[in-house]
Amino acid sequence: MPSVYIKTYGCQMNERDSEAVAAQLVAKGYTLAPSEAMADVILLNTCSVRDMAEQKALGKMAALAGELRRSRPNVVLGFMGCMAQSRGRELIDRLPDVDLVIGTQKFHRTAEHLDSILSGRADKVVDVDREQGSEAAIREHLLNGAGKKSVSAFVSIMQGCNQYCTFCIVPYTRGQERSRRIEDIVAECRELVSHGVREITLLGQIVTSYGRRDLPVKDGKSPFVQLLEAVHEIDGLERIRFTAPHPKGYGDDLVEAYGRLPKLCESAHIPVQSGSNRVLKLMHRGYTRERYLEIIRKLRAIRPDIGLSTDIIVGFPGEREEDFEETLSLMREVDFDQAFIFKYSERRDTPAAAMPDQVPVAVREERNQRLLALVNELAGRRYEQFVGRQVQILVEGPSKRNPARMMGRTRCNKIVVFEGSERHRGQLMDVRITRAGSFTLYGDPAIVNL
Repeated sequence: MPSVYIKTYGCQMNERDSEAVAAQLVAKGYTLAPSEAMADVILLNTCSVRDMAEQKALGKMAALAGELRRSRPNVVLGFMGCMAQSRGRELIDRLPDVDLVIGTQKFHRTAEHLDSILSGRADKVVDVDREQGSEAAIREHLLNGAGKKSVSAFVSIMQGCNQYCTFCIVPYTRGQERSRRIEDIVAECRELVSHGVREITLLGQIVTSYGRRDLPVKDGKSPFVQLLEAVHEIDGLERIRFTAPHPKGYGDDLVEAYGRLPKLCESAHIPVQSGSNRVLKLMHRGYTRERYLEIIRKLRAIRPDIGLSTDIIVGFPGEREEDFEETLSLMREVDFDQAFIFKYSERRDTPAAAMPDQVPVAVREERNQRLLALVNELAGRRYEQFVGRQVQILVEGPSKRNPARMMGRTRCNKIVVFEGSERHRGQLMDVRITRAGSFTLYGDPAIVNL
């Protein structure tokens, strides 16, 4: 059977989609190639959130086509995901060597389309139509690959977004919100735990919107909190995380869940995007600076040790210097552990792209650098506070930067690197933090006699 190589751009949802497609192909007899050079099929799972991500994928595919059509002309080339959904046949018109374009509601059709192309029944395939029930088709996993035990896993609980922020293309590439059934999600999580998974991250474009149009509120609990409770009951599961939420989804029921569900990690990534009410309104975010700060206060009242991170866009159309200063002041007031900063990127057919007062690129870059400096300053202080403390980590495997060392993650989502071995993978263990680096902690296992 053919071998396949999948390269993923973008968010954790894309990573999860790629994993599911790979697992579905393996089930059909395909093998996973370790590199593009050894693959019969090369698929790029794409992102459209920023122009840079699209340009990277387009450039990569052009380079692949130029190289492979000379040396291995029978290799099948394909685009999947958000850019495939938004551009469709345009991608083949632009890059005629591309054989397959698969949209965001058609991932589960990848194997059958590849079979058609490889068998000669089809020359080119573009499939970007909507498909009812596609939200339940992303459920297969690659576990225990290469003899390594999988410790954590992503589980997709919904697809789509109804928020329509003025800067965002996601509602157009992912479609309207569609949620899976609680019992199906729990069954998938239980199966993962039976294979050794100890931590599960629930995924959705706006995960806190889960089921709000399909399921009733029960005993004051939103459908998402009902799902958290159901997953919490799984024996053998140690930790639950979720991403990405929306501030509007943080009702008191979710805030209180952090205090009464021990498996729910005290970690929250809550995108704020701007500290200016004026800009938040232009963005169509649906909350104010004051409401966001209220959520943070409530979370810290329940879990003082909670780890907090956020997303910020700098240089949004119409953002004035005083608006940006309000973002800087919000960052200082919240004192985030981490923040992901993005320079505003025009996305075609979004309202923000047509707004007046587009901020010059040079100003976006300057604000980006100022905000990054503040983020590093704030995070540096917060990470230093862990030095000398004993923390619990779940060991995930070798460190990506130094495979000779092991890494784990605290409940508040801090990476800890330590001297260990493969036998520690999957263990919950206590380490004492000896020093702090750039968004990384270092622990000495000798102190706790490992």
